[in-house]
Amino acid sequence: MKIDIDQLNESELINLNKRIVERLRFLHQLRAHTSMLVEPDNEPPVFGIITRYNKKTVSILAEDGKKWTVSPQLLRKITDISQF
Repeated sequence: MKIDIDQLNESELINLNKRIVERLRFLHQLRAHTSMLVEPDNEPPVFGIITRYNKKTVSILAEDGKKWTVSPQLLRKITDISQF
């Protein structure tokens, strides 16, 4: 994705910067054996543990034993599974 930052005003640049920083922090939190929630389109959420993290995909071992390979954009870190 290419963004032409020359056309953005100051508030849009600040907002973009915040989103970038949040995304980078999230990506740095992803480590092997971290509990994650996968939210695939049109399917119920899947709980699992990261087994491998690549640049474009993350491998998840779900609670039911199935292996998922998904985009990091579909992941959400969880600390307490009882909240779902």
